[in-house]
Amino acid sequence: MRTKLLALLVLVALLAVACGGTTATTETVATAETAGAEVEATAETAVEEPTAEAEATAAPEATDEPATTEGDGTMPLADPLAVSGDIVAAGSSTVFPLAEAMALRYKDEGFAGEIAIDSPGTGGGFERFCVAGETDIANASRPINEEELAACEAIGRTPVEFRVGTDALAVVVSVENDFVEDLTLEQLALVFSTAENWSDVDASWPDEPIQRYIPGTDSGTYDYFTEEIFPDLEDGTANPQLEAANLNQSEDDNVLVQGVAGSPYAIGYFGYAYAAENTDTLRAVMVEGVEPNAASVEANEYPLARPLFIYSDATIMTEKPQVADFINFFLTYVSEEITTVGYFPASEEVLGGASCAFVTAIGE
Repeated sequence: MRTKLLALLVLVALLAVACGGTTATTETVATAETAGAEVEATAETAVEEPTAEAEATAAPEATDEPATTEGDGTMPLADPLAVSGDIVAAGSSTVFPLAEAMALRYKDEGFAGEIAIDSPGTGGGFERFCVAGETDIANASRPINEEELAACEAIGRTPVEFRVGTDALAVVVSVENDFVEDLTLEQLALVFSTAENWSDVDASWPDEPIQRYIPGTDSGTYDYFTEEIFPDLEDGTANPQLEAANLNQSEDDNVLVQGVAGSPYAIGYFGYAYAAENTDTLRAVMVEGVEPNAASVEANEYPLARPLFIYSDATIMTEKPQVADFINFFLTYVSEEITTVGYFPASEEVLGGASCAFVTAIGE
């Protein structure tokens, strides 16, 4: 085990050199850039002055376990068979189906431990990660905020951010709705605030009450929608969504799906994956004339596209090798799984930054 760890540290150091100058997506969390010099120095030591023990044992084990890298930015190979123990994650209901898919694949490839994933919303996930300190991974559909970061630091955790993909937040109506095809951002603000009837938004639409289905206030989806649709909302001001009539909220996106599907006068929003899974009962409307799909997201044309994240901590990954290996596995194969659950792959550059953040964290 010690020999394997030493070999892995050498690989990590080499990869850290390849990651030099890469910047992660959020400046308030641990990134590859913040510790690049230190890891590069480690790489030089590891390569130029190997110990006798390393010379004697590293090569045979490398033959048996081909977890190698050529220092070109390739992640060390994850090995679900080599680790054991439990992994606990919680957070965004949007990230949940992706995290679940990755966990299932990890277990299918040999991990014998338990992986528990809960979906109390992004805010709830950060509370469990940063306040209670009871989870290993926080799933998030928005970046960690300053208050959450301070809570993490108060319990000795420094969140490391990994961007894992992109979601197109879908605004949906029932397939029985035959009048809403496209909404502007201004119309969305009306629909989810002061408009009482559909005719208040467009005089040609039915004079029927708008039935609204939105995520709970702990949801990163709710936070993101608020920031995009009500950008001038001041701190301490009541959120217009919460003042609207006929409002239904849930942290469970499946509840929202059922609610919208139940009436031609209902509307809601949630992660694209849930819309893609329910095309028999729901229809995603265009926003500003743009349909949410892979092409519009890739071209940065769809107005409500957003990044998806997972977070962990260097100490957690060091003390719980199964967490580090799972995150390594997640980053390595996420682009193969993400489209199957209805989201969109991050660019190679973004995933490269996440890989560098991982290598820097476990190399500290």
